[in-house]
Amino acid sequence: MNDACCPSTEENGQYDLAVIGSGSAGFSAAITAAEQGARVALIGHGTIGGTCVNVGCVPSKNLIRAAETLHQAKAASRFDGIQGEVRIEDWRAVIAQKDELVSSLRQAKYADLLPAYDNVTYLEGSARLIEGGVEVDGQTVPAGRVIVATGSHSAIPSIPGMKEVPYLTSTTAFELEELPDSLLVIGGGYIGAEIAQMFARVGVNVTIVFRSRLLPETEPEISKALTGYFREEGMTVLGGLAYKDIKSISNGVALRVELNGEEQTIEADKVLIATGRRPNTDDMGLEESGIELLPNHGIKIDDRMRTTKKGVYAAGDVTGRDQFVYMAAYGAKLAALNALNGDNQRYDATAMPAVTFTDPQVAGVGLTESQAQKQGLEVRTSVLPLEHVPRALAAKDTRGLIKLVADGKTDRLLGAHILAPEGADSIQTAALAIKHGLTVADLAEMIFPYLTTVEGLKLAAQTFDKDVSKLSCCAG
Repeated sequence: MNDACCPSTEENGQYDLAVIGSGSAGFSAAITAAEQGARVALIGHGTIGGTCVNVGCVPSKNLIRAAETLHQAKAASRFDGIQGEVRIEDWRAVIAQKDELVSSLRQAKYADLLPAYDNVTYLEGSARLIEGGVEVDGQTVPAGRVIVATGSHSAIPSIPGMKEVPYLTSTTAFELEELPDSLLVIGGGYIGAEIAQMFARVGVNVTIVFRSRLLPETEPEISKALTGYFREEGMTVLGGLAYKDIKSISNGVALRVELNGEEQTIEADKVLIATGRRPNTDDMGLEESGIELLPNHGIKIDDRMRTTKKGVYAAGDVTGRDQFVYMAAYGAKLAALNALNGDNQRYDATAMPAVTFTDPQVAGVGLTESQAQKQGLEVRTSVLPLEHVPRALAAKDTRGLIKLVADGKTDRLLGAHILAPEGADSIQTAALAIKHGLTVADLAEMIFPYLTTVEGLKLAAQTFDKDVSKLSCCAG
């Protein structure tokens, strides 16, 4: 720790750093600071561990994988001579197993870590920012620097009647011990897409609706293809609509929408809201302390994780950007290092991979074609259907595509976007290529293992200049 940059405890109170929030970002900041030799106050409010382990990544991916086993058994008939049968015997047992996993990881990765760091003091309570530190349930916690890492919660859309309807969120949906016959999912982002498919695969009649298109942040080719795959699985997918109002009816809920200039009503037993996340910035004294908030209620920060108030930093979902647990931990680590050592670490999301755990999985890194064009770049793209990837042919599952975005002048890879059953485990190769400035030619000349999904990146790179259907196996 650089004493010239970090205030001493004698001059500034008991703690060098106060971290508000006990999720992934909060723990990352606290551990990083502790390893620097700082005295840290880690302030939690509610269940320790934050969104990811408790109500986000861990429970959702566990249930998604459980639902996938049902689908794979039913899809086994794509291989001649094989017929699979599977059923849910006890949904309560599935939920109980999920809860056990969450509890064990929360204990192992959060609660049990605290005793290992003597210079971290865990405090429980509602926190407000004050001059010279933080106030926790009315008691002052003096600190030389502060990091706000309070996460986010489900955002509720302003649809007339929504406040009077008993809706589910991603949190409460994973607690259901009985499956509804039908479910209406409002929101076509990654949360809505994942949850909708999961419930459809366990036998619920699912309708998913959204204002624009499915996964609007990804490439349109991927959005269109995934929409088709959802429909093939029996889901109703309605995009490009406007919400009129929602109300309770005798057997559930009814959402009135306008679609293609006509009104229609969608009924379901339950409704689940998946229209994004809202940063937890209320009732913390942020604006009163001179901290500027963004229109999405996130804390405005610069590339050093600094807020608009000197000595106060922010990281994770509370900033309203890059809402992935690994980016929260990354940003919080930088915030702690900057708070204690002079603001010399820059946040860089250029090679940030993102995955949506639908099936096929959606994985992307770098710029989309539209984003590159908006930056004024001359763009070249290639789109490779999975039917040209040997791994997909051998698995008899050619759902998906790979799209690469390159700089038309330098040939440098700008973005990679994969829709494939095993796409998530392939995207990191593209992330490394972008991080280290590789060109499409570099990717096309690299040696890849045969019969892997990641080999599709090589084939997609070759597609810029070749017809890969005319190449033999492993050629090029």
